[in-house]
Amino acid sequence: MKRAAIVILGAVAVLGMCAWSFGQTNTNKPATQNTQTGQAAQPAGQAAAAPQGKRPPAAKTQPEFEAYKAANAQADPAAMEKAADDFAAKYPDSELRALLYTNAMQHYQAANNADKMMDMAKKVLTIDPDDPAALVGVAQALAERTQDSDLDKDQQRAEAKKDAERSLVTIDTDVPSTGYPAEQLAAFKGFVRSEAYFVLGTLSFKASNWADAEANLRKSIDALPQQPDTVAVFRLAVALDMQNKYPEAMKYADQAVELSKDRPDSGVGKAARDEKDRLTKLSGGSAPGQAAPPKN
Repeated sequence: MKRAAIVILGAVAVLGMCAWSFGQTNTNKPATQNTQTGQAAQPAGQAAAAPQGKRPPAAKTQPEFEAYKAANAQADPAAMEKAADDFAAKYPDSELRALLYTNAMQHYQAANNADKMMDMAKKVLTIDPDDPAALVGVAQALAERTQDSDLDKDQQRAEAKKDAERSLVTIDTDVPSTGYPAEQLAAFKGFVRSEAYFVLGTLSFKASNWADAEANLRKSIDALPQQPDTVAVFRLAVALDMQNKYPEAMKYADQAVELSKDRPDSGVGKAARDEKDRLTKLSGGSAPGQAAPPKN
């Protein structure tokens, strides 16, 4: 399973576990309190607090929550999508619809079905245009599948950039920040930031803008250091290589090789080993000049 699916599916599970309990809490808070945090309103003249995120999604009735749980239990991507559609048709105003489509989105991503993943992400964005996971899902699909030969490549890449940048904003405003395990929320936010910077780095990488690619790919890796993405690490090695930063490029090429050791024949596994071989030759002075960047 991909890193993205592991992180987001875990977060969706946590959100789902809390959905009914939040539907039962008393929302009649005093006017002097913040309706999301329950804390006193910020006195005038003091610095504003960091964004607290929106209220967690909640089921309005027990039958709605039971239907949500049944739909969310599906393991097959197509079955998950159908269950989400059926739930949305039965409960068109439910706050839990986006959770189910997010789950379906990640099931399709784990199955390497980019087209269906983007379909699910767009359904989420129809419900919540600022959902950060859906924004970054669409951005990633557009960045990876858009080719130089596509007539609308500029439009597609601009959309990917816009969505990735927007997700970096809404990750602090559109995700519930109370009532859930802090570690789970931190991992989820780290993942979204990592993927958003990965998209921005990929767009620069494909445009041969090596300095920008390096900066954004570093941010991608730093945002979720406990689970570095192999492709991000490999592309960072290449971006450094293309700037003649060979020692550091070798460091990341070695890391990409290590991260792909259990799948050496995969696309990124082979590319990482080819890049390491190239850098080894360069460091020995046996490679002529700077070659074209490896493709991956």
